[in-house]
Order: sequence, then C-alpha cells, then structure tokens
Amino acid sequence: MVNITENATEECTINHNIHQTLSPVVYIFVFIIGLPANCLSLYYGYLQIKAKNELGIYLCNLTVADLLYIFSLPFWLQYVLQHDNWTYDELLCKICGILLYENIYISVGFLCCISIDRYLAVVHPFQFQQFRTMKAAVIVSIIIWTKEIMTCCFVFRHREISTDADSHVVCFEHYPIKEWEHNVNYYRFSAGFLFPFFLLAFSYCGILRVVHKSHGTQKKKKIQIKRLVSSTVLIFLVCFGPYHILLVIRSLLENNCSFAEKIFNIYHVSLLLTTFNCVADPVLYCFSSESIYQNFAKMRDSCLTYLGCPRTEMKESYPLNAPETQQATARATTRVITNIT
Repeated sequence: MVNITENATEECTINHNIHQTLSPVVYIFVFIIGLPANCLSLYYGYLQIKAKNELGIYLCNLTVADLLYIFSLPFWLQYVLQHDNWTYDELLCKICGILLYENIYISVGFLCCISIDRYLAVVHPFQFQQFRTMKAAVIVSIIIWTKEIMTCCFVFRHREISTDADSHVVCFEHYPIKEWEHNVNYYRFSAGFLFPFFLLAFSYCGILRVVHKSHGTQKKKKIQIKRLVSSTVLIFLVCFGPYHILLVIRSLLENNCSFAEKIFNIYHVSLLLTTFNCVADPVLYCFSSESIYQNFAKMRDSCLTYLGCPRTEMKESYPLNAPETQQATARATTRVITNIT
C-alpha cells in the first residue's frame, strides 16, 4: 500500500488520455523489439571485447543501460493502463524513475564515448593510443556510471509520488513542476544534451572529412559511412532533442496549472521519443556492421533451405573493414574506418 505524506503543489486537472492510448503502444513495441535486439547487441559487444576492441566495452554498457530500462517498461505499462495510478511503493517508483533517466543520460554518455573513439581512430590513427585501450574504456565506463548514479541520488532524494485531482497516486509527475526541478532541468539540458550534441557533431564532422579525403575508400563505401554517421546524429536529435527543449520550456514558463495542461501531451510525446533510443541503438551500432549482416544472411539461408525454399541471391556488399590502398597512411586510415561500424 502506498503511503502518501506529501501532495502535489497544486491539484491540476489534466487529461491523461495520451497515457491510455499512445503510451501503451510505444511501451509494448519497444519491449517486443528492443529486448531481443539489445540481447543480440550485447552478444555483439561481447565479441568485440573478446577481440580486444575497446569499442565493445562502450557498446556493452550502452546495451545494459537500454536493457535495464526495458525491464522497467512492464511497470510503466501497468501504471498508464491504470489511469496513472501507481499501486506499488515509493521505492519502486524511484527505481523505475532512475532506470528511465539513466537510460537517457548513460546512453548519451556512451554514445559520446563511441563517437570520440571513432574520431580518434579515424582522424588520429597514430596518436592518443593510450585513450583507446581496454583499460581506458573500463575506467571511463566506471566514471560515467558513478557520475549518473550520484546525480540520481541527489535528484531523487525528494519524494516522487503524490496525488492528483482525481486522487490517483502519480509517479514522477509534478504539475506544475516544483522549484527544485528548475536547476536540475537546466543541468540536464546543458550537460546531458547540448554539450554531448556538440561533441557528437564535432567527432562525426571530423570522421566525414577524413573519409571524404580518403582515396583508398570506395565511393559506395563512403556513402554508406556518411549515411550511418548522419543517421546517428539524426536519431540523437530526434530521440533526445524534443524532450530536453521541453524541459527548458517547462522550467521557464510552467508556473501554473493552465500552462501544465497545455504542454502535457507534447511533453509526454517527447518523453516517449526517448524510449525509441532502446531500439535505435542496436540497429545503428550492430546491424549496420557488415559481419553481422553476413551472419544474419547465413541464418536466413539456412532457414530457407530447411523449409525447402530457394535461397535468395546475396547482394553485393561493401564491407567497412577492407584496406584498399598501398600507401601506408591511406592503408591505416582505411583500416580504422572499421570503427564506423
């Protein structure tokens, strides 16, 4: 039984219908698609670690963050289907909230690690080797998790359950937002979105510049790399941009129930967009790999053969890990372009 000792600042009467219509569809979709995709992503990261590739450590941490949030989705699904009425205790509400936020910001942190690792590998292949080791990746991973856990402990020392105008127990919903949330939202926007975005954009612009100048890389391969890099930045903006912009808007303008009611739907749509990151990550960082594609093609052909169906013809592929030039520098640059996938 939930013990309520603190009510919301105001009892805002807000239409929560979006939680009974759109939210369940998104949660179910992400759970069904994201769980197996991230399990495969975790296995791929393990193979990278086994091959002594520090990129695998970042990928595994990114996948673990996604999986932890995916495991909390059944609780959020039950919450929204019960018309935003939290039936568990406050501790579980805080745990689910922590998993939601750690998915956003730990994912952002490891996306930046992957982009920086690729930037150093492609743009500075003979320098900064000490930052591209397994030990360095482990240390950076520990720092990111520690920093985010400490941030969550600071933020979630406040009560996170309250009652609304319909006497429902709401979890992680304050309308209008409380005073202490303003500075937290500004921090999330600047340190959790704006700075990582500039870091991501800088890294990938450097990669694209080197790939464009590389004479040892096929034209179609360059197009493939450019599309992958552009997709990464685009998905980062789509998944995390609207949510963080609305955080700032709420902090600046939301001081009464009237504004809270107007922004409720669009704010929660932006929050749902962050959930799709759990599906986008494994697609971008694993299934874009040529080796993974080849493995799935073999599995597909084996299944077709077993079912007595004709095998499909393999399309021409352009792997991202084949050196194609005789000059030493060009050869090294082409080789490290492997890190794009």
